[in-house]
Amino acid sequence: MMIAYIERFIHENDTESRQGDDLSNICQSLDLQGTIDYVATGIAAKDFGGLYSFNPLAIIRPAGADDIAMAVKAACRSPNLTVAARGNGHSINGQAMAEGGLVIDMRATGENHFKIVTMNGEMFADVSGGALWEDVLKRCVNLAPRSWTDYLGLTVGGTLSNAGVSGQAFRYGPQSSNVTELDVVTGKGDILTCSETENSELFFGALGGLGQFGIITRARVKLQSTPDMVRWIRVVYSEFEDFTHDAEWLVNRPDGVSFDYVEGFVFVNSDDPVNGWCTVPLDPSQRFDQTAIPPTAGYVLYCLEVALHYQNSDHRSAVDMVVNSLLGRLRFAKDLKFQVDVAYVEFLLRLKRVEEHARANGTWDSPHPWLNMFISKRDIADFDRMVFKKLLKEGVGGPMLVYPLLRSK
Repeated sequence: MMIAYIERFIHENDTESRQGDDLSNICQSLDLQGTIDYVATGIAAKDFGGLYSFNPLAIIRPAGADDIAMAVKAACRSPNLTVAARGNGHSINGQAMAEGGLVIDMRATGENHFKIVTMNGEMFADVSGGALWEDVLKRCVNLAPRSWTDYLGLTVGGTLSNAGVSGQAFRYGPQSSNVTELDVVTGKGDILTCSETENSELFFGALGGLGQFGIITRARVKLQSTPDMVRWIRVVYSEFEDFTHDAEWLVNRPDGVSFDYVEGFVFVNSDDPVNGWCTVPLDPSQRFDQTAIPPTAGYVLYCLEVALHYQNSDHRSAVDMVVNSLLGRLRFAKDLKFQVDVAYVEFLLRLKRVEEHARANGTWDSPHPWLNMFISKRDIADFDRMVFKKLLKEGVGGPMLVYPLLRSK
């Protein structure tokens, strides 16, 4: 048995060695305009999830879509070569890794393409798939995409390949619903432009397709004029029924008579430093008064987070009137309301401060197991009863976000 095992081991090693040589030869034959790195590959062997680690053979830093197409075509010719596109490394289960293969660093193309386009009176941004959303925000002076993610240190192609959801999605849909045209490198290595009317199957397959239908290298994103300021508000609920009732009421109101941003989160009814009361206040000067929690509250509480856009030229009394009118219809615990007025850009970059703090204390590099799921309206009460109130009553060591979405968007 031992001799047979050793022989098998030797044969397998020989095979792996030959495969490695073949892959190296394939990579060296690529006539790239960008670069290929065989040495400093460690960055591509990890992601934000921190649960898996697979070392690639090399990292390609493409000069453009042609280099990406060349790498994909090379993978098509070899049964042993895998290719994965990596944005800013925020996958959570190793999706952007390629063990023994090629990782394409999409950030290398981030500055390749940017222009503002006007069509039929509407404004769009043509941006590289490797651009970060925070950079798109900075370059769209006085304009901005309509729909965002909570955290903007993500690539355009990365979020469009998933969905891209934040508190604006109830009104405009996810980011993937706010794109009119894409350039995609297909699984065969072809570079195709697609839209609702041109190569439409590829267009709808690539948007939210988790990269299974191609690599997004360019996107045309809908823009709108930006407000100057945001009234950012958090209110607390002890009852899930009230929380969901109010969220549903807000997201079903017509444009112009509701908040511009609506989402929420579940937190632990305790002084837990990660999942507890302290996660709700918006400003260091604010304090969570636990004596204001209704006596009927259970293990978890619910926070509805909303925001109203306005201009510097608007009278604050008018802003107050709109906010008070909307809040007056809600069923939250009246002494558990927190609000601040911040610049629009500061609001969109609100998680930058969280990131900086997490990097400083080392938690940014800790494992981040993550799960996103859609729950239908008819099932949310059961989900709350079985999951939030029982399984997760002590928290998860991180945020538990809740997004009220409309199927029509």
